[in-house]
Amino acid sequence: MNYRFPKEEKLKSKKCLDLLFSEGGAVSKFPLRLVYIATDLPKDVQIQAGVSVTKRRFKKAVTRNRIKRLMREAYRLHKNDVFNTISTSYAFMFLYIGKKEPTFEEIEKSMIRLLQKFLEKTNTIDAPEKE
Repeated sequence: MNYRFPKEEKLKSKKCLDLLFSEGGAVSKFPLRLVYIATDLPKDVQIQAGVSVTKRRFKKAVTRNRIKRLMREAYRLHKNDVFNTISTSYAFMFLYIGKKEPTFEEIEKSMIRLLQKFLEKTNTIDAPEKE
């Protein structure tokens, strides 16, 4: 199992971000929300992911950065569950929608459930139809 989160897996493309928010699907598990879209990525990359915390709720950059760090860590530890299951490539954006500063345990529990919810939703869409 590879628990790294290399540069190639980080979502940075402005074009991909615009497409993600205009046409992407979403699943939520409080306090996290996942916006995703199936996309063409380089061969060696299956998922590109980004994290975001609203400035409206968390005024201090220190707090926003800490929450983003916790979200990245929880994703890094549990991304293999998704990598081993999906066949197409996706762009992910994790949004923190809570109002208070979370603990790592809260983020991790929510991340696990969110990824499971994503897999359930996409497996019904990606599954080949029986004729």
